[in-house]
Amino acid sequence: MFRGANAINLDSKGRLAMPTRYRETLMQRCQGQLVCTIDIKDPCLLLYPLPAWEAIELKLQQLSSMHPAERRMQRLLLGYATEVEMDKNGRLLLSAPLRQHANLDKKLMLVGQLNKFEIWDEQTWADQVEADKELELSGTEPFSERLQDFSL
Repeated sequence: MFRGANAINLDSKGRLAMPTRYRETLMQRCQGQLVCTIDIKDPCLLLYPLPAWEAIELKLQQLSSMHPAERRMQRLLLGYATEVEMDKNGRLLLSAPLRQHANLDKKLMLVGQLNKFEIWDEQTWADQVEADKELELSGTEPFSERLQDFSL
C-alpha cells in the first residue's frame, strides 16, 4: 500500500526519483514496471504498478466503444497510458505529453493512494489541499452513503 505525500524533483530530462521507501515494494510487486496516465478529473498524473494497471485495462476493455462517455474514458486513459520502468537508480522518465497535462516543472508531489500514486505540480497540490480542506470545513457538500459511517 502506498501512502504519504513526498516532495520530489523533476530533472531536466523529465525524470523523477522514486523515494527510497517505495523502491523495494515496487521491485517486488512489478519488477519496477509501471504505467503512467492522466487523471481525467484533476490536473495530475496517475502512476500504477503494472499489475494494478492491467486490472484497470480489463475494466476499460469491457466498456463500449459505441457509448460516447465510455469511449471518451478509453481514449483518454489508454491514449495517455505510458509504460515506465524504474532504472537502477530508482528514476522514472515521464513523457512530455504527460508532463504537459499536469503542468509539471521542477518541484513535484508524489502522493500515495493505496494501489497507485498521484503526481502533482507542488503548487497545484498545495492549492488542491487547501480547497479540499475549505470544502470539508464548510460542510456544504453532503456525505456519500459510504462516508456516513466512516470514522477515524
